[in-house]
Amino acid sequence: MNGPSKKPEKIKIFNAATGKIEEVEKIYKTDSEWKKILTLEQYRITRLKGTQKPYSGECVIPQKGETGIYQCVDCGTDLFRVNTKFESGTGWPSFWEPVSALNIREQADDSLGMYRVEVLCARCDAHLGHVFDDGPPPTGKRYCINAVALKFKKIEAPKQERLEQAVFGAGCFWGVEAVFRQVKGVVNATSGFMGGTLKNPTYEDVCTGKTKHAEVVRLEYDPDVVSYEELLHIFWNIHDPTTPNKQGPDIGSQYRSVIFYSTPEQEKLARLSKNKIEESGKFKRPIVTEIVAAGELYKAEEYHQRYYEKHGLEPTCHIPLK
Repeated sequence: MNGPSKKPEKIKIFNAATGKIEEVEKIYKTDSEWKKILTLEQYRITRLKGTQKPYSGECVIPQKGETGIYQCVDCGTDLFRVNTKFESGTGWPSFWEPVSALNIREQADDSLGMYRVEVLCARCDAHLGHVFDDGPPPTGKRYCINAVALKFKKIEAPKQERLEQAVFGAGCFWGVEAVFRQVKGVVNATSGFMGGTLKNPTYEDVCTGKTKHAEVVRLEYDPDVVSYEELLHIFWNIHDPTTPNKQGPDIGSQYRSVIFYSTPEQEKLARLSKNKIEESGKFKRPIVTEIVAAGELYKAEEYHQRYYEKHGLEPTCHIPLK
């Protein structure tokens, strides 16, 4: 039931049981409605942004051979997979990755006289905990979550393919992200930095050229809707892959043309597509695009995300036709 002051709103959520993206209605309830379905502790933590005492909550651990999902206790949205849970020694359940970036929401939290990043359920805005940059590989993240905000559900492995990821650098990530967000089958796009030497760089760090990072966009996409080859086709046609860094080997290197592959199949397809473009004669100068293994993605500051959308801008280039 929606609160009287809220209009129905549709959002996209990843369903871990089916491996598919679903469009669902965002959940709004009044305080009295939440109190009817939550315990006092659940209400204090998830609706009043409380913090559970360390080692005081029980996070169900599945039996050997079982698989499952930790869901939002308020609305049942899938949040974290069992195999992303790790022991952090903090006294709270910790995970290195959410089920999908669609299912959570992050926002700055300046309470308690310190800066933190709060984690909320994307569907019902329940307070879950905070995320920190001291987690294990491959993400380096630690999602520190209140146990009382979670409930465990056993699931069978999805029969359909899960979402896949692709990472491209094609100049300033603002426009690249805006173009790929228009592509059917791309369910999320994140602007960030990859391929450098400094851990947790800021935008200002990257702009010096000293960190060697490239501005990139990481895509989450449904391979049943759009293929990696189609994404490569778009990549080659939305920027000039023959333009080297104009300001020398350091300054401006964040704008280099680069494909970061995460699987042998992606590497093979990327190299084949590059060879095809070179042989086509479309570009008169040599293609300088790098094709290298993906490393850790450092998410750019929040003001860089959806930059064109926030500022009412339209991409200067459009999705190319085949």
